[in-house]
Amino acid sequence: MRGRELRGELDAFLAETEQDLVAFRRDLHMHPELAFAEYRTTQRITERLTAAGLVPSVLPRGTGVICDVGSGDGPTIALRADIDALGLQDEKDESYRSTVPGACHACGHDVHTTILLGTSLFLAQQAAAGLLPGRVRLIFQPAEELPGGALEVMAQGGISGVDRIFGLHCDPRLDVGQVGLKPGPITSACDRLVVKVSGPGGHTARPHLTADLVFALAKILTELPAALSRRIDPRSSLSLVWGRVEAGSAANAIPDDGIAEGTVRCLDENAWHVAPDLIKSLLESVAGAYGVEAEMDYTRGVPPVVNDELSVEMLAEAAERALGAGSVAPTQQSLGGEDFAWYLESIPGAFARLGTRSPDGQTYDIHQGTFDVDEGAIGMGVRLMAATALTALWESRPVTVTDPITTLA
Repeated sequence: MRGRELRGELDAFLAETEQDLVAFRRDLHMHPELAFAEYRTTQRITERLTAAGLVPSVLPRGTGVICDVGSGDGPTIALRADIDALGLQDEKDESYRSTVPGACHACGHDVHTTILLGTSLFLAQQAAAGLLPGRVRLIFQPAEELPGGALEVMAQGGISGVDRIFGLHCDPRLDVGQVGLKPGPITSACDRLVVKVSGPGGHTARPHLTADLVFALAKILTELPAALSRRIDPRSSLSLVWGRVEAGSAANAIPDDGIAEGTVRCLDENAWHVAPDLIKSLLESVAGAYGVEAEMDYTRGVPPVVNDELSVEMLAEAAERALGAGSVAPTQQSLGGEDFAWYLESIPGAFARLGTRSPDGQTYDIHQGTFDVDEGAIGMGVRLMAATALTALWESRPVTVTDPITTLA
């Protein structure tokens, strides 16, 4: 299928379905569900896939869906979307704002899910017409924000037999119609750190007779990040940032315990591996100087997403075919974490950033209660993912004398 023909078919498909897809996205947005609790979302996905003649399979926990389109004769390409929401209050004044207190789609997963659903419906039509040169595995993944969903999919054989995998994420810094691509690392590693500090407690009038726990905790909060910046190559961008601190309940009493929680992010995989032991050593040094005991709970999150160069080229070709010339924009590695990284440790693939900002419009940052998108990004995402699947299928086939791969040019 030539690029012009593909664009024409996608235009015709979206002319019939785009408004329905927007309605589907708004329904998900109004009913967000947190990690491993995406039961309604899973049901809505399976209903739509089944109605299209596909056979979806729900993961054993009851959330998340895997569904194949096409035959097993040829390569298998996977497309992945995450379906969970964030534990934040929706602060938008829109008719489709979240109806669930303390939960909202502030990271665009409702958009990702809708795009993959639309892509699924288009590819099902292509398969029925005999135009799909292989199989596409659709992965509607739960619990990206936890994280853990990618590992759950993998444990259930979700990428078994898959040759290559692709995913995308909303990027409010890019205009609708643009796609941010980067070979190599595109996100960072992201871990969670909890530090619990304990001491004998006492009166604030006599800090010298006890351990001044609040002062010690403050030193840990400031000196750990500072020391890390001098112990690790700055090019790795190892970053420790605190998000929660709690100690004491009275102004005149030194408490006997306190807690701090934060995240550790890193652009370099080697620095990521040594971070836990280094942080533990520094923590013990600072705490010991002030006579308090410090306990560290370090939870591994995700490694960096490292894009395969050939897969990035396939995404770029697909964007040019389906979105037009000039649609690809270079992008930088971010300190955000993304569990798509686990897939790429096992099979080649690539992760793209999809523009969601209205041209000359406001930039809504992700992980904020005000986050929203220009819904024109849904159609652009369907075009991109459908074209990527077809491009990857054709280019992953063994080339023979009669192979029509050149018809995609």
